[in-house]
Amino acid sequence: MNRWMAATLAGLVLSPATATEPELQVTRAGTRTERAASPQHFSGQATVDMLHVAAAPARASVGSVRFVPGVRTAWHTHPLGQTLIVTAGVGRVQRWDGPVVEMRVGDVVHIPPQVKHWHGAAPGSAMTHLAISEALDGQSVTWMEPVAETSASSAPAAATAAALQPSRAQQLMGDVAPKLAQLTDEVLYADVWARPGLSPRDRSLITVSALIAMNRPDQLRSHLTLGRTNGLTQDEIAETLTHLAFYTGWPNAVTATGVARDVYIGKP
Repeated sequence: MNRWMAATLAGLVLSPATATEPELQVTRAGTRTERAASPQHFSGQATVDMLHVAAAPARASVGSVRFVPGVRTAWHTHPLGQTLIVTAGVGRVQRWDGPVVEMRVGDVVHIPPQVKHWHGAAPGSAMTHLAISEALDGQSVTWMEPVAETSASSAPAAATAAALQPSRAQQLMGDVAPKLAQLTDEVLYADVWARPGLSPRDRSLITVSALIAMNRPDQLRSHLTLGRTNGLTQDEIAETLTHLAFYTGWPNAVTATGVARDVYIGKP
């Protein structure tokens, strides 16, 4: 009996069902260390925040790269290709012997394997993108020569109609205060909002709260719309309104409730 029990217990201990499984890994915003991009491979100031570094057998790594206006990479290739997702600002990308192509927030660019190319910020705008690439035999990039100024300064190929539309800031202020509209696009949204210390969702919640407190319904409407895109839920906005009613005054919260109704539910 004792031998049978010992064998049974040993089987339970070694059972796959009781084996320790890998845990989820969560890296919080603001806890990672940004590093300066190599001056050998970038034409100026750029920072890299490695969001995920692959560990075998996985091969895909993801980094968030922030370029100051006009900065670009050197020519390079990726053995298994690369995907870029623009998250802030305006950028440019070019393949060898191809036209310069403009890329904007939300655009996704896929560079095929072994295609020689460069990418970076447009001359008048900072730019941040996610870069996703896979390693082959431990190598994910091959760096080459710097990009000639004549190539980098070439006008981008004709953009789509959507890309040619003025920004919201340009629509609201461009005719009266063009410099303010430019600073809104290039500093507030392309730099401050793109910083990795806070997520876009958290920045939206902070901004919405400030606008409720200041009773700014016009700006609140656009930031609630942006917040919805950034992941703020109707329940979270409802809790924010209730909380701020006690700290900023009932009239402010009531006014903001009407704006939130329009954005999240629609006008009656």
